[in-house]
Amino acid sequence: MSVHPIVHEKVDQAIGVLREKNIDVWLTFVRETALMRDPALNVIVSPALELTWHSAFLLTQRGDRIAIVGRFDKDNVAGLGDWREVVPYDQGIGKPLLDTLRRLNPQSIAINTSESDPAADGLSHGMWTTLLDILKGTPYARMISAEDIINALRGRKTATEISRVKDAIVDTEAIFDEITATLRPGLSEIEIAEFTHDRMQARGLTTAWDYNYCPVVDAGPESPVGHAAPTQLQTQRGRLLHIDFGVAKHGYVSDMQRTWYLLQEGETKPPAEAQRGFDAVRAAILAGADALRPGAKGWEVDRAARSTLIKTGYPEYLHATGHHIGQTVHDGATVLGPRWERYGESINGLVEPGNIFTLELGVQVPSLGFVGLEEDVLVKDSGIEWLSKPQTELICV
Repeated sequence: MSVHPIVHEKVDQAIGVLREKNIDVWLTFVRETALMRDPALNVIVSPALELTWHSAFLLTQRGDRIAIVGRFDKDNVAGLGDWREVVPYDQGIGKPLLDTLRRLNPQSIAINTSESDPAADGLSHGMWTTLLDILKGTPYARMISAEDIINALRGRKTATEISRVKDAIVDTEAIFDEITATLRPGLSEIEIAEFTHDRMQARGLTTAWDYNYCPVVDAGPESPVGHAAPTQLQTQRGRLLHIDFGVAKHGYVSDMQRTWYLLQEGETKPPAEAQRGFDAVRAAILAGADALRPGAKGWEVDRAARSTLIKTGYPEYLHATGHHIGQTVHDGATVLGPRWERYGESINGLVEPGNIFTLELGVQVPSLGFVGLEEDVLVKDSGIEWLSKPQTELICV
């Protein structure tokens, strides 16, 4: 198995994060990864490698890169090139893991548990109790969450990661343009989704999330808004069309929303109520973008966008204003969301340079349909870079 260039970057980055946060050891502890895969493996080991027996991956702030794996996985792990010490075992991982920890003698060990971030919560309960049994009676049994490490690692995109997300966005925008060129009254949501899949597959791409729900297509006011599969509802003149879509390319994704209006005979522009809805959504997106600065908390960005929309007279949307994208469409770490129970502590995370977020929200326009926009943006030292070309007006067909 060959070296994965992004994994190499992320392992180096992880060691730097450990030093920054003064954590001695980060331990990722897994087994049977084809059944239960810790999300951290895709970042620091390989998106493709599967492991069978109990396996431990230890990174330290002094630069150690140690993998303890079953003998039959040793060559695959060694072949990755990032794990400079690969320790094989036969009967059980307990002794080699304890021997390694005694040699390292860490004061702090971080493990993959989190109440708020699924990307940092890869250690199953069974593996947690197994680990406690191995460490029972040793100074290493008291462990901390690796949430801060994983949040930084997934959130701070490297130059290669940023380039791959940009590539996915370029293809997504091209497919949206092709939808515009072929859009007409009488197309069903299913037909539009099939066309989108066809154009995506012609480029050798896959969907950013579940194929059956990507794209989400909303034709008119009767269409269920959210993560619903396309229906037989058809586009009509005098109605809105909303699409939520993203692609996966070279292991990284896009996530964007666009809205069209199908002109009635004699119309040259959208009706006032459609324009009002679009203007309200765009104003809220821009308010969120203005608040999206290094050091801001996730809920502060959400508040800026949410309050702007509410002031226009529309009801608040029932989801977060934005989330990280990267290897997945919901890539963990800080959420740009309200202080609701369901978001836990994720909304208290700080925005950092190198983060790639979505900014997304929408409103229902009675009798016309849903106006929704979603842009992908990169946080920089002084503000943001729009990675997608922002939709500045309704696309009229």
